[in-house]
Amino acid sequence: MSKGASEERVYTVPLSHAWIAPIKKRVPRAMRILREFAKKNMKVDEVRISQEVNERLWNRGIQGAPREIRVRVVRNEDNIVTVYLVEGE
Repeated sequence: MSKGASEERVYTVPLSHAWIAPIKKRVPRAMRILREFAKKNMKVDEVRISQEVNERLWNRGIQGAPREIRVRVVRNEDNIVTVYLVEGE
C-alpha cells in the first residue's frame, strides 16, 4: 500500500453469536466479535472502534446486543483500522 493511501470497505458484521453468551456479557462479546472480524478481514493487528459504533452496540444496554451491524472499516497508512457506522444508518 502506498504512503498516504487508505483503504475503505463496508461490511455487515453478524453478531448473533454474542447471544450465546450469558445475559450480562452480550455486548462485551459483540465488541470482541466485531474487533476480531475487522482484524481478520483487514489483516491488521490494531483495531479502533469509533464512539458511534460503541454507542450503537450499547444502545439497549448490556443485554441487548444487535444481531448484526453495518460498518465502514478504514485502514490508514499506519495499518491502524478504525470501525465507523455506515452513514444514514
